[in-house]
Amino acid sequence: MSVAVPPSRLLTRDELAVDPLDAAKLLLGCVLEAGEVQVRLTEVEAYRGGDDPASHCYRGRTPRNEVMFGPAGHLYVYFVYGMHFCANVVSLVDGVPGAVLLRAGEVVAGVDAARSRRPNARSEAELAKGPARLTGVLGLERAHNGADLTDPASPVRLLAGDPVPPSLIRTGPRVGVAMAMDVPWRFWVDGSPAVSTYRRGGKAARQKRSPTPRLPR
Repeated sequence: MSVAVPPSRLLTRDELAVDPLDAAKLLLGCVLEAGEVQVRLTEVEAYRGGDDPASHCYRGRTPRNEVMFGPAGHLYVYFVYGMHFCANVVSLVDGVPGAVLLRAGEVVAGVDAARSRRPNARSEAELAKGPARLTGVLGLERAHNGADLTDPASPVRLLAGDPVPPSLIRTGPRVGVAMAMDVPWRFWVDGSPAVSTYRRGGKAARQKRSPTPRLPR
């Protein structure tokens, strides 16, 4: 497992107030910190609003997606399948919805605490390999929805890490979405063992899978 250079500063709101595709590439290599656990991001997905049918904001503002409308730099946490949480970093300007789903990362600090939360992980590379695993090792849940990642006093913070060279950034379709399935808005670090497995979404793919969702281990 590669280890990031210790982050030196928080990302700013202005840095994150950009198109989700630009924010997604910026976030690769950055470090999400909650308590003693730090996760270096290796895989993310971009989502817009009214022009993105796979987005939670495609049909407008609701109590659930309110945080996604900004301002940038806040954490958007939601509960899926009645089983686990997913975390997103809000981007774009205040009032315009956009966010980046945090799909996977490498634990670079607090490994013992991360393992205590995911004792069945077969290796360190699998601790945060997938969106539910990532939130699990960081201890993120509904109470963290809306947390300001740019605030030094926040319980969850987003720190600048080593920038990922463009030659190592790969793109492809988003995972498991039912709409806009072939839009290449997933970004990952080539060669990282922590990148999750691609699974195509859509009706046909759902029918092939078990009708009972399972929590990633």
